[in-house]
Amino acid sequence: MTTVLVTGGLGAVGSRLTKELETRGHDVWIADLPWNERKKYYRCDVSDYRQIEKVIEDRDFDYVYHLAAEFGRKNGEDFFETMWKSNAIGTKNILRLQRNHDFRMIFSSSSEVYGDYDGVMSEEVPLEVGPRQLNDYAISKWVNEQQIMNATDRYGTETVRVRLFNTYGPGEKYSEYRSVVAKFCYRALHDMPYHVYEDHHRSFTYVDDTVRTLANIIENFNSGEVYNIGGEEYHNIKELSDLILDYLDKDDSKVEYRGTEEHNTLNKRASIEHAKQDLEHNPSVSLEEGIPKTIEWMRKHYDLE
Repeated sequence: MTTVLVTGGLGAVGSRLTKELETRGHDVWIADLPWNERKKYYRCDVSDYRQIEKVIEDRDFDYVYHLAAEFGRKNGEDFFETMWKSNAIGTKNILRLQRNHDFRMIFSSSSEVYGDYDGVMSEEVPLEVGPRQLNDYAISKWVNEQQIMNATDRYGTETVRVRLFNTYGPGEKYSEYRSVVAKFCYRALHDMPYHVYEDHHRSFTYVDDTVRTLANIIENFNSGEVYNIGGEEYHNIKELSDLILDYLDKDDSKVEYRGTEEHNTLNKRASIEHAKQDLEHNPSVSLEEGIPKTIEWMRKHYDLE
């Protein structure tokens, strides 16, 4: 039996990844910040070396999915101290322990590392083109990737990097720091105003498609590889808003339309051929299917039924 640790395992992606890995017969443990009743759980702050060291030394992990991080562009600006500590120091802590304990790591990066690049985003772009990351969160994720590449070069550690493209779906709770899908769905459900930047386009990925591919990495682990995990569909942000409002049978009277958002990537179009080839990535849930699933989960979670 393969023993797996998922840092950030209570999050929207981590919690569903944990279930997927367990259905495949892996022995899965979680490390995260909140108190939790799960038996295979460590309450731990990855940015505190003593705490994560205690977790890693407690058992012999074969794989560590390192998902724990402060998420999002606005969150990274408003709480930059916490973000840099969690993301940069947290990842450095994991890498130092990887040297000593020889586990394989799957690291959750972000499409944000492509920054101001405006073409189809294939995995080699950050190193070959050198786009400029546009916010602290994006910079931190690129720093993380460089930390990992340096550790592999110096110490032979084994890591696969994945860049998630706008993963959304059930399990993502609303806050102003969450994804555009979570914010639009929640605000539309509650008849709250929100704004739409019409000039921006995104590759959206339903969470179950993301976690299935993440789980596949264990079965085809190739150290040093980096993969985009995204959807095949490509939508502008107004199309997303329209889908939500149409499903809820509401008009756009509370929507403010704007053009371009400063300091944010204009277009994020993922090249996913590499993940299809190596990891059997198959984004099967369209935005038209995923939005109703997300809204119905929110109705239940926020007791709006």
